[in-house]
Amino acid sequence: MAMEINGSYSTQTGYLDRLREEQPLDKTGKTQEPREEKIPAQDEYISREQSGAKPTGLYWIGEDENGRRKIFYDDPKKPADAKEMPDEKAEEKCTGDTGKVDREIEQLKEKKKQLEQQIQSAGGDSKKVQELERKLAQVENELSQKDNDTYRRNNTIFS
Repeated sequence: MAMEINGSYSTQTGYLDRLREEQPLDKTGKTQEPREEKIPAQDEYISREQSGAKPTGLYWIGEDENGRRKIFYDDPKKPADAKEMPDEKAEEKCTGDTGKVDREIEQLKEKKKQLEQQIQSAGGDSKKVQELERKLAQVENELSQKDNDTYRRNNTIFS
């Protein structure tokens, strides 16, 4: 038993066929032509030279009143003549003072000299000499801890 099949049994229609079926009929009974929708305008790059307008919100490097390099900012919210960076306190000068540490070290050196003189003048009193040598060792230990750059840096007063 052999069967012969004729015709197309595809249940799917093409996209255009479905589109034509869905299009409404106009008053004359004809189908309307598909409308082409307008594509909205897209952003487009326009160089500064072409636009003629000065861009805003830009950073640039320039020189300050002392001739040092400085970063400037063109803020769009400020008037065009105010071209300083918003934070003008960024260039505050800071000074370090090590005077207190230097005075402390000088006092320890003076105390060391006095103790050495007292030891020499004590001469025969061994108990007094031992007490003065103990004090001298403490002063020398404190002086060795404080008379260096690390101690100066850690105890510098900045203003």
